Amino acid sequence: MFPILAERLRQGHRTLPFPAGEPPKIPDRFRGLPVIDAANCSDGCRRCAAACPTDAVTILDGKPRLDMGRCLFCSECANGCPDGGIAFTSDYRLASRTRDGLRVDEHAFQRAEALDAQARRLFGRSLHLRQVSAGGCNACEADINVLSTVVFDLGRFGIQIVASPRHADGLIVTGPVTENMHLALQKTYEATPSPKIVIAVGACAISGGPFAGHPEQHNGVDSVIPVDLYIPGCPPHPLTILDGLLRLLGRIPPAGR
Repeated sequence: MFPILAERLRQGHRTLPFPAGEPPKIPDRFRGLPVIDAANCSDGCRRCAAACPTDAVTILDGKPRLDMGRCLFCSECANGCPDGGIAFTSDYRLASRTRDGLRVDEHAFQRAEALDAQARRLFGRSLHLRQVSAGGCNACEADINVLSTVVFDLGRFGIQIVASPRHADGLIVTGPVTENMHLALQKTYEATPSPKIVIAVGACAISGGPFAGHPEQHNGVDSVIPVDLYIPGCPPHPLTILDGLLRLLGRIPPAGR
């Protein structure tokens, strides 16, 4: 017993002081919020769009526009651009309340806004979510699960993943919604008491990701049920998910770090 206690004291406090304290350290290899510098784009150059495997990059009036809802954050667009018109930063704050809000151009990205006052009174201090894997590869699911570990400690914010939709305030959904999961997702949504919220996590859940257009899936959650928060990534970093959840509940203001 004493060696166990001594080791626990040696390890110290392991939970991140998020969202207070110093900004969390992100690995150098992490690819977060894309930044577009249209001034560096050559007229008629479409190399970034041609390099994207999911058609997340489009060219409008000679300027690139990147849809984070379709983006796999593979950086092929940045690698294919000869002039540095697209770059990926280490900014993990990617969530948006709307699908259109995920489409990034040379203007500043608008982060997710909070629920209205009545919804915050209902869910702001205690939010129970039923996780639905609607055909995901388990990457997004794993990063949701890791939020329950001691490092992130999702429960300290009053947010819990529950076993039944009847005990939930909403759904947190991953995967492109395969044909086999279409009815299951609908029934799970219907079994969740109103009022309720829905959170789509990952490129597949937002747009179908690399499977977009395939006849055996439904191109994301909002083709089946309404979505209140979109969290992009393939998969999104746990901090991206946590940041989105806290912004939705009004724990972090839109202009906050």
